[in-house]
Amino acid sequence: MKIIYTDSLVVGAGLAGLRVAIASKERGLDTIVLSLIPAKRSHSVAAQGGMQASLANTVKGMGDNEDVHFQDTVKGSDWGCDQQVARMFTHCAPKAVRELAHWGVPWSRVSQGDREVIVNAQKVTLTEAKEAHGLINARDFGGTQKWRTCYTADGTGHSLLYAVDNRAISMGIPVHERMEALKIIHDGKRCHGVIARCLITGEIRAYVAKSTTIATGGYGRIYEVSTNAIICEGIGQALALETGVATLGNMEAVQFHPTAIVPVGILTTEGCRGDGGVLRDKDGHRFMPDYEPDKKELASRDVVSRRMTEHIRKGKGVDSPYGPHLWLDITLLGKKHIDTNLREVKEICQHFLGIDPVTEWIPVRPTQHYSMGGIRTKANGESPQLSGLFSVGEAACWDMHGFNRLGGNSLAEAVVGGMIIGQYVADFCQQATLTIDTKLIEHFGRQIDSEITELIEGGGTEKTMTIKQEMLKIMMDYVGIFRNGTQLEQAVNELSELLKRSRNIGLTCKKRHANPELVDALRVKRMLKVALTVASGAHARTESRGAHSREDYPERNDRDWLNRTLSAWPDENALVPTLSYEPIDVLSMELPPGYRGYGTNNAIAHPDTVIRQQQIEQILAELDNPSDRVARQAAIMPYELPDDFMPANQRLFDNVDVKGDPAK
Repeated sequence: MKIIYTDSLVVGAGLAGLRVAIASKERGLDTIVLSLIPAKRSHSVAAQGGMQASLANTVKGMGDNEDVHFQDTVKGSDWGCDQQVARMFTHCAPKAVRELAHWGVPWSRVSQGDREVIVNAQKVTLTEAKEAHGLINARDFGGTQKWRTCYTADGTGHSLLYAVDNRAISMGIPVHERMEALKIIHDGKRCHGVIARCLITGEIRAYVAKSTTIATGGYGRIYEVSTNAIICEGIGQALALETGVATLGNMEAVQFHPTAIVPVGILTTEGCRGDGGVLRDKDGHRFMPDYEPDKKELASRDVVSRRMTEHIRKGKGVDSPYGPHLWLDITLLGKKHIDTNLREVKEICQHFLGIDPVTEWIPVRPTQHYSMGGIRTKANGESPQLSGLFSVGEAACWDMHGFNRLGGNSLAEAVVGGMIIGQYVADFCQQATLTIDTKLIEHFGRQIDSEITELIEGGGTEKTMTIKQEMLKIMMDYVGIFRNGTQLEQAVNELSELLKRSRNIGLTCKKRHANPELVDALRVKRMLKVALTVASGAHARTESRGAHSREDYPERNDRDWLNRTLSAWPDENALVPTLSYEPIDVLSMELPPGYRGYGTNNAIAHPDTVIRQQQIEQILAELDNPSDRVARQAAIMPYELPDDFMPANQRLFDNVDVKGDPAK
């Protein structure tokens, strides 16, 4: 077995992984990236709508800053996020957007003067300030108080990934394509790299490194219908889980996007609604104001998805051969706007539906979209249990999203998280030494070789695709938008049985090299373990929080459930994960739990909430200058960042008397 040594190893070549690799290379470290596919095909490329950062350039973003972005993120998470991480993120987001502009991202820009937009289904004229002309623009997105989602039409992920990958190429960072990591090399305390298999030749290699960063994206493809790329199967999370040491966090927190097209499940960006599109039922009625009169179509994603599902359950869905759906109407935006800012949506509608969204409504239905859960990390991106193992982006539970992610905070987390955690990875590599017994490497290499041999020669009778299809259906039917104890228990039992059956998989194709059947067989057992962490966590959590909605426990229960679910895999023979819980400390919060702003306020309060509110009032009363928002924030909840990222962000209205009119 070939052994390759490096300083910083990154598994995954999307935005988050590449950004960590760039940070390592900038510090002079030897860096290698492993990827299933060419970097520019990573799932980051599919993101459409934009990236949140409080630049406050557009007139509808005036008054925005880190505080407002932080509040939106915490409320969006349903108070499930790590507030220190949310602070780190919102502080660095403007810096990341501007850095990307220097790297070549062609951000859509503000044009001075009047422009027509659609707000609440009505044409409104905005007057952009002369001083803002040429600065980075922003659009409205769900769950936000200000327009802060920076964009490049509706191809933002494409623009960002190409720019970041080009930056990595210019720095000479090697990406080993068609390599799939299958095992983490570790001694129970320290991670030393991974065992990977070449998808073309079948060669097994060991990559040994001072630091190993998992950046493999989410686990959406454990569901039958998902907006995720087919490579987003949760293998990165499974690698950590199978160590028996590292834990996964909040795996039951799975987001469904409101507007995936029916039947194929391809995403139409939240930018459609942010730019003024509306949702209609079978009668053509715009129904979201009936449920959420304030935010309407721009409530948080979890809320909109639930309201759509409720409306379909009332018989208001449009019947189709693929089940009932609702309509997304962007015709009111006009041809020019759609051709300019939503051109990718238009192409998707033309190619996959045969319709023109300029004149026709788009059939949509909520579909699995994002994974808030992932490899549990500290604020520096490192696993608390396994030194040297880092994770970033959707693969991680860093945990800035809690139980629901705001639209636009995903691309932002990938880039900002990669930027911040990349510095901590580089610090670790510069301080750490690499000492490893090659027998340990050979031990994990033999495990993978034996697993492959057993699949090819073991005479198993189970078929990979049969087991996989059953798993997908179980997850879609029983662990979806609305959940209940009976179905979740059934999901855990049936998934456990599938995991047992997966140990008797046999292959028709006996080749060890390019063999898709072998690839699927290696993955499906790992996907089942990930699916079990989702179903088990959802079954155990007897409350509703963010995207986790229990019909039998509709209240958000801060008193008993203000914590993170931690999943571990006890041993190779286990059929279910072990669950433990990490408390979220109310007494250290900057923003104590409160009403999120949607529906009925049915939260069961945590006893420390009132105490923390009183503490914050006392802290502010003792400040010399309580009107200084930076000093106020630092006094309530200090946080740490690498020194380069600590300086304050600058905004146009900080130094210029901007003349603009938000609506006339």
